[in-house]
Amino acid sequence: QVQLVESGGGLVQAGASLRLSCAASGRTDSNYVMSWFRQAPGKEREFVAYITWSTGSTYYGDSVKGRFTISRNNFRNTVYLQMDSLKPEDTATYYCAARIGVPLTMAYNYNWWGQGTQVTVSS
Repeated sequence: QVQLVESGGGLVQAGASLRLSCAASGRTDSNYVMSWFRQAPGKEREFVAYITWSTGSTYYGDSVKGRFTISRNNFRNTVYLQMDSLKPEDTATYYCAARIGVPLTMAYNYNWWGQGTQVTVSS
C-alpha cells in the first residue's frame, strides 16, 4: 500500500511554468512506475508521463512532449512534473499514480492514486 499526495497546482497565464510534486509514503518499492495523468471536465483521464523508480526511464504523452519533464528524487520519495510553456488546453486536474511492474499508459492499470491538484492556464 502506498499513499500519494500531490501539490503545486495553481492558476497561471499561458506561457508560464509550474512544478507539480507527488510525495509517496507507505510501502515504496523499487519496482514502482510513477505516472502523471490529467483530466479536464467532460473528458477522459489522459496519460501525461511516467518514470520508473529504479532506472529513471521516462515516457511522455504526445500532447506534452518537449514541454513537460518528469523526474524523481528517490531520497525524498517524490516525483515531480515540471510544466513549461503552459497552454490553456493544459487546464485539468493532475493526478499522480503508481503501479508495480512494467510501465503502462492506461489509467486502469494503476493501483494507487493521489487526490489530484488543479492546474488552470488562462489565455
